Order: sequence, then structure tokens, then C-alpha cells
Amino acid sequence: MMFKINIYVKFALIAVFLLGGIGLSFIYGFGYTWILILIGLIFLASYLLLGTIQSAAERIQVTDFAGAEKMLGLTFFPNLLYVTNRSIYYILKGSIEAQRKDTKAAEEYFQKALSLKLPSDNEKAMVLLQMCNIQMMKSNWAGAQNYFMQVKKLHISEKLIKEQIDQVEKAINSRGNINVARSMGKQGMQMMRMGGGKRRRPPMR
Repeated sequence: MMFKINIYVKFALIAVFLLGGIGLSFIYGFGYTWILILIGLIFLASYLLLGTIQSAAERIQVTDFAGAEKMLGLTFFPNLLYVTNRSIYYILKGSIEAQRKDTKAAEEYFQKALSLKLPSDNEKAMVLLQMCNIQMMKSNWAGAQNYFMQVKKLHISEKLIKEQIDQVEKAINSRGNINVARSMGKQGMQMMRMGGGKRRRPPMR
């Protein structure tokens, strides 16, 4: 089982070791205080590179979008995240905006995710399918077809995503059926929540 530290506890540890070590170095000299400073720097680097992605993803999996947004809000420097975590950060942000029906903001976040290194073709397919769904909701069938063709070129290993691809293909073939597109949107959010549970990713907290 992966060892995880609550983000608030991590903040406290950074303050205690890093700031405490620096403070003690002024009183007692560098001496052994460098050990405290080093531990603080390790915790700080862990926070800056990994952020609060795993905590947010766990909340999305149980449909706690408000909780997920709160956790993502504690990632104060997303541009410093390890590139894989940064891409997932944007996927989660896009998923939250899609849930709010803010398609413009969702598209922006999904595009940012696509511009980065995603963990696998499965994650890339999830994002592309969400983009495809957004285009269908706007009746932009050419755009939807473009994203769908990109999905078809990927190597998909997860059954849930394969099923989603089949459903999206049916939706595209039934152009003008907005109810089908809406159904795709609901299934897409389910895929975002469930798709990450089985994959092994680097520790993200």
C-alpha cells in the first residue's frame, strides 16, 4: 500500500523542518541543523512536484467535485508539477468544468492536458472522448469526428474506454440526436471517475 501524507500535515512538516531548521541555524549554527533543513526541502520538493493530484482524483471517483476542486486549489504552483501530474491536474480541472457545463473552460483544460505527456493512450483517449462529446453537444460534428479519429489511432487497453468508443461512434453516426450526445456526456464523466482506479501511476499527493 502506498504511504500517503495528508496535505495539511505535509505543510506542517515543511514549516517545522525547513523554517525551524533555518531558525535554529541562526541560534546554534549550521551544525546538525542542515539535516532538518534537508528533510524540509525533501517535503517541499515532494509537494511542488506531486501537488495534491491523488487526493483530488480520489474525490472525483466518489463524485465529490467540490472536494476535488478544494484539493486542486491547494496545488499553488501547477506549472512546477512533474509533467505527468500536471497533465492529470488539467484533466481533473477539465472534468470539474465539464460537470458544471462550462464547456469553454473544460476545453481549455483538456487542450492543456493533451499538450503534455499523458501517462498512457488510455488517458489520452479519455480526454479526446471528452473533447469529442463537447463538440457533439455544440453540434460541431466535424470537430467531433476529428477528435474521434484521433482516438481510433490509439492503443486502448481498458474495457470501459473501449465501450465508450463504441457509444461515441454510434452518437456520431446518429448526428442531430442530442439525447445521445447527452448520454455520452454522462458516461464520459463516469469514465473519468472510474478510469484511473486500476492504473498504476507515480505517487501523487
